Amino acid sequence: MSLVFIGIDPNTGDKQSPTVWVDQEKQELVFQGWMPSPDLEAECAVFEVPGHGKGIPEGEAVIRIPARMVHMIREACDAVERADIR
Repeated sequence: MSLVFIGIDPNTGDKQSPTVWVDQEKQELVFQGWMPSPDLEAECAVFEVPGHGKGIPEGEAVIRIPARMVHMIREACDAVERADIR
């Protein structure tokens, strides 16, 4: 895997580090974030969307990323679309 670091939460403390990367090989965004509260995870698991089954499939997870990282997520999206990742 060839990860390219895009950014880390600017308000990161010693033990928290929401992070955004791009996987160059797979052309995917990779996020590290906070685990959701059990209540949020349960709410996501029962949310119904057409064409989407209830629940969180094995191998998937709900994560939380602070809104202050939106510019990093945009940068990662742009990098994947351009395929000119640093």
